[in-house]
Amino acid sequence: MTGEVLRVTATDAALALVGDLAARHGPLMFHQSGGCCDGSAPMCYAQGEFIVGDYDRLLGHIGGMPFYISGPQFAYWQHTQLIIDVVPGRGGMFSLEGPLGVRFLTRSRLFTDEEWAVLEAGADAAR
Repeated sequence: MTGEVLRVTATDAALALVGDLAARHGPLMFHQSGGCCDGSAPMCYAQGEFIVGDYDRLLGHIGGMPFYISGPQFAYWQHTQLIIDVVPGRGGMFSLEGPLGVRFLTRSRLFTDEEWAVLEAGADAAR
């Protein structure tokens, strides 16, 4: 296998929502929540409205916006590609899409053996 292996990607619907939110709020950032109040929803913030911690990792970008995950969450999800989607409903109260009646949702799939080999060989930009 050749080429880049993405740890996070997004559906067309999610990318359209990212574009709409960026037009309203300016540059954005995402953080994959590890639970608590908002479950494990991907949270969308205006850039700078969420402080990235020492153990948070840059997983990649969706719609040109950085997408972070906590270190412990990464350890749990490292063998999967996160696929960010959007569905009707109310999501996290702090996430920017909440008032629009939709919410971001994380789907996932296991990396293939070939993709995992590329990541293990050091092509993983998130490390």
